[in-house]
Amino acid sequence: MALSFKSDTRRNWAIRYTFFFLGLICFGLGIAFSVKVKYLGLHPWDVLNVALADKFGWSIGIWSVLVGLALIVISLFISRKYINIGTFLNALLIGPILDFFLWLDILPEASHTWADYLILAVAILIIGVGGGLYVAAGIGAGPRDGFMLTVSDRTGFSVSKARILVECVILGIGYLLGGPIFIVTFLYTFILSPVFQLSLTVFAKLRDALSQPKPEKAEAH
Repeated sequence: MALSFKSDTRRNWAIRYTFFFLGLICFGLGIAFSVKVKYLGLHPWDVLNVALADKFGWSIGIWSVLVGLALIVISLFISRKYINIGTFLNALLIGPILDFFLWLDILPEASHTWADYLILAVAILIIGVGGGLYVAAGIGAGPRDGFMLTVSDRTGFSVSKARILVECVILGIGYLLGGPIFIVTFLYTFILSPVFQLSLTVFAKLRDALSQPKPEKAEAH
């Protein structure tokens, strides 16, 4: 019985980390797609990362890591409630994954035609699926989500209000630094949230189904 329990526990953690890392890969890939058509607008956090890369050098991925780590440090001073191993892995890995896909130079370039909107739709779909995957894994919130949850706790605002507040501030900083802002920037939350919510529901159910203990074989008489 003990061996069976340990086996199920190992399998459960293997499933969770598989979901988590696949989610990070999808998330980084989706952002890489969106960066290719950045003139249409980016998510506020990506607006900031692109603006920092354009103004101060280094890659978008490196700035993603630095911003993520900065948010973790700030969150640690305010509350450690939402900081765990998954938070650090998220902060450290999505940026390099993003840079890797951009470095491969296999993604379609902007053509300034209707095809760019298709690329953007693919980007949002992949980001939403990636977010659902890594959150469904239950390894921990990313640094940005953790920071917004911390702001929500400290201010008494709802999570949605805290998200709007934080992202408006980030968008303002990105704008002042010359980041790519367009109509899609203001639609991201409305488009991405339903995709994320659906994928989270699907992958959470799938993880639970895969994690169910295997029925023990009947003992031979």
